[in-house]
Amino acid sequence: MSKYIEKDIQEIHELLVNKKIKPIDLVEDAINTIKENSDLNCFITLNEDGARKMALELENIEVEKDNLLFGIPIAVKDNIVTCGLRTTCASKMLDNFIPIYDATVVEKIKANHMIIIGKTNMDEFAMGSTSRTSYFGAPKNPVDKTLIAGGSSGGSAACVASNETFLALGSDTGGSIRQPASYTGIVGMKPTYGRISRYGLVAFASSLDQIGPMTRNVIENAKLLNVLVGEDTKDLTSAKKDKEDFARKINTSVKGLRVAVPNYFMSDIVSNEIREGIKNVIKFLEENGVVVDYIDMKYLDQAVTLYQVIAMGEASSNLARFDGVRYGYRTENYNNLEEMYLKTRQEGFGREVKRRIMVGSYLLSGANAKIYYDKALSIRDDIKKEFDKVFANYDLVIGPVTTTTAYRLDSDMSDPMKSFLDDVLVIPVNMAGLPGLSLPVAPKSSKPYGLHIIGNSFDEATIYQLASFIERGYQR
Repeated sequence: MSKYIEKDIQEIHELLVNKKIKPIDLVEDAINTIKENSDLNCFITLNEDGARKMALELENIEVEKDNLLFGIPIAVKDNIVTCGLRTTCASKMLDNFIPIYDATVVEKIKANHMIIIGKTNMDEFAMGSTSRTSYFGAPKNPVDKTLIAGGSSGGSAACVASNETFLALGSDTGGSIRQPASYTGIVGMKPTYGRISRYGLVAFASSLDQIGPMTRNVIENAKLLNVLVGEDTKDLTSAKKDKEDFARKINTSVKGLRVAVPNYFMSDIVSNEIREGIKNVIKFLEENGVVVDYIDMKYLDQAVTLYQVIAMGEASSNLARFDGVRYGYRTENYNNLEEMYLKTRQEGFGREVKRRIMVGSYLLSGANAKIYYDKALSIRDDIKKEFDKVFANYDLVIGPVTTTTAYRLDSDMSDPMKSFLDDVLVIPVNMAGLPGLSLPVAPKSSKPYGLHIIGNSFDEATIYQLASFIERGYQR
């Protein structure tokens, strides 16, 4: 059981400032807690020596009073490259890959004197919604170890939920931060596309991928986002936005905020338990001066189909680089270059990844690109325009994150569509490039589920405003 990590970061910060503890104390506590909970399988690589070295180096620096995250251990999803620290993407293909540079977000973490405690488990190349496609076995849900932790950022969600570490980074292509956050009862934010540099994030679907913070509460989520954002010349999709304090609206009034609830999000695709729970949150908001309207949106039910076309097409292109020539796994027995390529990819990739590559290759081949991919991009633009119309009249959009609570690890997943349908409520946000947050709102007697709070482009601050109000006042 952790000695320090169960405390909130503000309390830990005061202990550091007053020299009652040192960063090394936090690191040792995290390492011990991770080892005690090794059956959760949250981590692929534990950065014991590196974390200890970082912590000891920080003893030579005066604790920064205005840096709440100084000396705080953080976990990093294993598709974000870390110099000198193994980065596998939970795949046999990269089992032996040690990067020679840091992702931009990792540089920012180190510059803000946070300590990387390890690399977290995930779906292979982020392709999945359960983390069961991991070459290293699936992480378990700390709420109930027989349940999935979600995916693809399942390890990041589980290690925060189990108090193995304070904070974690995930990535979200079609719900991969928000869905596991919902299943494990933590706060997970997918920021606006372009808000955080993707440089050093191993690409799945480049037009959808976004790194984001996973934390135990709203204020810590906002503080971590403060650190991660900013324009990056190494990422051409990085937004030219000035840095801002995303926590600035926390603890401010929500009276008068206008919130839309798409009818599709509250339809019978959602379990009765979650639907009734979200209705209770809506009632709470209305009682506190928030204006809530139910609305119709035309294209939401098409988002999953669009995601399959776009994500698989981009995945097939991005994963072409894993060929056994430059780095990563290479088959041992081959007679020529073509056979080496073929056998390396057959042996190195898992079943789900190979399936998506093959489907994506078909979708992009010849005339199919125009029939499927280009058409999908056109309808994706329609989704974005539809959200723009909504945000012309409303501040936020809300609904459930998932259609059900977490299900059993040993459940039948032979139907490949099951993975996509798990994310049916979160994928539209990726299609539109919008920010979205999962906030735990389930009764303590229930399995966790989250409220999905969606904001207009680059308006994460208003999301945090509403989320913090619910977190403070809503009786679960």
